[in-house]
Amino acid sequence: MLADLIPHTFFVERADVTLWLMVVGAMVMLVFGADRAVSAAARLAAVVGLSKVIIGATVVSLGTTSPEAAVSVNAAFKGDGGLALGNAVGSIICDTALIFGLSCVLTRLPKDRFILRRHGWLQFGAGALLTALLLALWAMAGNINDVVIPRVVGLGFLALLGGYLYLSVRWSRRHPDLVPLEAGVTVKRNHVVRRAVVNLLVLAAGLALIVFGSEVLVGSARTICHRYGVPEAVIAVTVVAVGTSLPELVTAIASIVKGHSELLVGNIIGADILNVLFVIGASAAAVPLKVDPLFYTFLIPVMMGVLLMFRFFIFVPGDSFRRWQGVPLLAAYVFFVVVTVLKLRG
Repeated sequence: MLADLIPHTFFVERADVTLWLMVVGAMVMLVFGADRAVSAAARLAAVVGLSKVIIGATVVSLGTTSPEAAVSVNAAFKGDGGLALGNAVGSIICDTALIFGLSCVLTRLPKDRFILRRHGWLQFGAGALLTALLLALWAMAGNINDVVIPRVVGLGFLALLGGYLYLSVRWSRRHPDLVPLEAGVTVKRNHVVRRAVVNLLVLAAGLALIVFGSEVLVGSARTICHRYGVPEAVIAVTVVAVGTSLPELVTAIASIVKGHSELLVGNIIGADILNVLFVIGASAAAVPLKVDPLFYTFLIPVMMGVLLMFRFFIFVPGDSFRRWQGVPLLAAYVFFVVVTVLKLRG
């Protein structure tokens, strides 16, 4: 899915040695891009006086979900609405169960109650809205095989996206950790603007490296797997599925390593919201999306189960998520992968 932005023939025409070198080069791009992006995002938050969680939930998550939106819109134009919708739903499951679950096991992630009481509910609300919409469309269609998400719904999601970004900016000004300038240092306004612009450009460059590195890594790894006879079902739920969330994954790891875990939490929450409002919204606005019955029988229940689990962990007392809370999330992802492989083989 992710590698569709680069023609598949580009990878097929490469020799095995070249593909392996591309894999290594892509990993270097991912590590360097994530390092630059996380550092720039943290500095940007300090310069403009915003919480790192807010930056992660808006600027960073917009960058990391943009490739998914591009791939989904491209798939919708090609008539593959199931791929476009599955890309978004699968990414929510992967982001919350795999990436957040793994990060939770690795370190104690902070709970910013101000954000979790607002963006956290929007994260769950976006998933619940999608579920309710699909059930309503099923009821109107009368047949589970005839459900289609119309363009007007896509436009509505994009309108809600604008509302989400507006609320994020408004809430950011009321955050208790808001400071006027970095570390309380008084500097000239034009200097603040200049530093903010520089860090924003570095962040954009880092995210671009992450996106491009993800494309090259997924395309190369997918081609290598095909040549070594790895079953398509296994490729679909490993290389491809994880590949669509690779920007969030490398950003999460870099956030932990550099001590900016708040960015990680904000990025996961923001990415889940944007997968519904941005990815599905843009795809459905471009072309009406056909809904496969599998979404009702498996994908949507798993997505809502993961979001409910995350919501429950937010309510658990404490100023941070517990490491054990990552275990059931990872178990849910393993269940998702195993069942998906079995369904694809069937």
